[in-house]
Amino acid sequence: MRPSRRAAIIAVCASGLIAGTLDIGAAALINHLSPVVIVRSIASGLLGQASLTGGAYSALLGLVLQWAMSVLIAAIYFFATQPLPWLRRRWWLGGLLAGLIIQLVMVYLVVPLSAAPFRMQLSLHDYVAHFHMVSFFENLLAMFVFGLILAYGASVASRTPADQDSGARSEAPSAV
Repeated sequence: MRPSRRAAIIAVCASGLIAGTLDIGAAALINHLSPVVIVRSIASGLLGQASLTGGAYSALLGLVLQWAMSVLIAAIYFFATQPLPWLRRRWWLGGLLAGLIIQLVMVYLVVPLSAAPFRMQLSLHDYVAHFHMVSFFENLLAMFVFGLILAYGASVASRTPADQDSGARSEAPSAV
């Protein structure tokens, strides 16, 4: 039995918003910057350098963009794993795989194609010259957490009412 449409929408939106918000916090911690600077940096993907001094408008735009991307990624994960029930049952594995894929797509496709002033140049020399192992693993860990949140949301949403009832019955204390 497939999950209800309502459960899927709630799972996609909730997991996307939670993961996106935590991702802003993780980026702030990793880079030792204010979350406001982080969301302005996200807005720079559209506005370029001007967003970094753009005030509240840039910060709000960056927050909306982060949440929109996060919900979109959650929806992609949800629909991509729908025909793979084994991956939803092992949500931790799906989350780790998703986190790795998200990291690769963001670093090597989305950011380089954006207007962000700090985007990575596509030459191998520039990449090697600016590569920092600790930063790489901190960001990868953040994306693993992001992916785990999405995968757990999809797992919960894919449970049928029969699964939820049997789980409730098996966890209920017995009257002895």
